[in-house]
Amino acid sequence: MTVSHEQWLFSGSDTGERRRAGEARPVIGELIDEGTIESIAQEAWISLVGEDEVLVPLPADLPADVISSWVDVVGPWTGTVVLTTGQGTAEDLCRALLGPAAPPVIEHEDVADAFGEIANVVGGNVKAALPGPSGLSLPDVGDAPAVRNPADLVRVDLLWRGEPVSISVQGALPALPGRPFPHDNDENEVQL
Repeated sequence: MTVSHEQWLFSGSDTGERRRAGEARPVIGELIDEGTIESIAQEAWISLVGEDEVLVPLPADLPADVISSWVDVVGPWTGTVVLTTGQGTAEDLCRALLGPAAPPVIEHEDVADAFGEIANVVGGNVKAALPGPSGLSLPDVGDAPAVRNPADLVRVDLLWRGEPVSISVQGALPALPGRPFPHDNDENEVQL
């Protein structure tokens, strides 16, 4: 029988002990900040896409035809590192990664491989910045995983070649009972 991390935390004969351990689980904002995520993304872009390729920390609206790539991190903090951009931008990223070897027509599989590799590098460096030993999944590409706990989310919005790229680091588990969402607090702060 396979048991999810969430089921393990909240089931069994020692439920009280596991629940207390679960209540102490950190949210990502306690472990990593936007500046660190932006720095990790900048380093990944330079190493994979090119020295002249920079990300500009300016938010912009994502287009309607988005594509996401992500990797899961499992450890003391469990969640997902998600990169989201427009389909055309993902194709341009693929061309930049392939360089002169890029074919005239970029296939979906090429985009998935290239965009997945960027998520893998960014996610691996996020994992390295987190405390404790953690594992990293293989990258996946498609519709972004849903945000399960808005209080367990750090998001950075950037521009690459004038096109929006969003990077979010989001927890895999729903909010704990008694832990409010940011919009539940009148002062717009998360109370822990």
